[in-house]
Amino acid sequence: MRAIGRWYREVQTVVVLLGIALGLGFWLGYPIESVALVLGWRLSVYLWHLRRVLRWIDQPETEPPEGAGAWGMMLDQMYTIARHNRDARSRLQHTVDYLRDSFRSLRDGAILVDQNGLIEWSNTSAQRLLGLRYPQDKGQNVLSLVRYPDFSSYLLAGDYQEPCVVKSTGYPATHFQVEISSFGAGDRLILVRDITRFVQIEQTRQDFVGNVSHELRTPLTVITGYLETMLDNADQLAPAYLKPLQQMSQQAQRMENLVRDLLWLSKIEARIGQAPDFENVHIPSLLTEVVAEVCSAYPEATIELICETSESVRGEYRELYSAVINLVVNAVKYSPKGAPVLVTWKRTDSDTLALSVSDSGLGIAEEHLPRLTERFYRIDESRSYSGGGTGLGLAIVKHVAAGHDARLHIESKLGHGSCFSLEFLTSQVTPESPLETVS
Repeated sequence: MRAIGRWYREVQTVVVLLGIALGLGFWLGYPIESVALVLGWRLSVYLWHLRRVLRWIDQPETEPPEGAGAWGMMLDQMYTIARHNRDARSRLQHTVDYLRDSFRSLRDGAILVDQNGLIEWSNTSAQRLLGLRYPQDKGQNVLSLVRYPDFSSYLLAGDYQEPCVVKSTGYPATHFQVEISSFGAGDRLILVRDITRFVQIEQTRQDFVGNVSHELRTPLTVITGYLETMLDNADQLAPAYLKPLQQMSQQAQRMENLVRDLLWLSKIEARIGQAPDFENVHIPSLLTEVVAEVCSAYPEATIELICETSESVRGEYRELYSAVINLVVNAVKYSPKGAPVLVTWKRTDSDTLALSVSDSGLGIAEEHLPRLTERFYRIDESRSYSGGGTGLGLAIVKHVAAGHDARLHIESKLGHGSCFSLEFLTSQVTPESPLETVS
């Protein structure tokens, strides 16, 4: 309202001046000339003020010109807005400089690229890890400078929920973990971390477990052989030695199972990340074989097999077999005697194929579910040891699922049993056998 009031006053001033000029003009006999003279003078004043304002706009760092009336008000407002913008720009630049300094000090490589993959900025760690140079590489396509196929596929895919591990082609090989975050209008922040040391430690751990497990097989075989020989001639032993020998044989068998599972788990882990040699695995046939083997080992078990589809999945037969038999054996072991175990193979509503093993046992408390697939994790130590379990079954299942791009889903509630499901992405249909129900 203050600005509108100033406009009215300016209009009133012009009207008054024109009235005075018109009156003097009639008195002098030159009314038109008098009005034209006043309008020309007023226009000259406006043009002079406009010139001063435009010169100040060209040089905004200088002080604004003085002005009266409406021009003074406009200049004050323009100066206030310009100062506010200058302060905001200064604060923004300070924030940008602060963030760049923060990223520059990171040990991880940081690269900013636009929606076209052109480099906007990179820190010194990116130069050390990937050989980038800033500002020389500004405006270059990052895929032209970082030539790793896995990195290119990851960047172009656009799915950045999980990080990507990239291996260099040089010697010794370097492993990088790449994480990408999208922001703005398609811009992306690329963070690169050198994880070579962690990969080497993990490889050393896997080699150690595999080598130790392999070396234990020979002495265990010898021990087991002698124990079996002695127990076969139990009638020649003193009664005091019979029970200790039976316990030794039981624990030696448990150790053999543990070594076997460790070797198998090491083999599965070593295959993850390598090019898979998959085939079409007919799941109904595999499940039929698993159920027959488990029923032979546990005659008291009641297992119901329901296959609602005869579709196959791409996979490695022995690994899938080991995962399924671990799930079924666990369900049988931890279910009450005579309680049924349900094994199903079906297509879900989410367009996946689900292999589920359900029991009506004691169930598992919710706090244990996140750790069930850890090696040697046990909910009940006494029950696990008495059942002869190795604590590696679900770890094997988890790694088999990871190697087959499947998801292990666990549902359980105390007193209501558990359901373990392997969910596979839809594979090709191979209706090799009719749907079946086996008990």
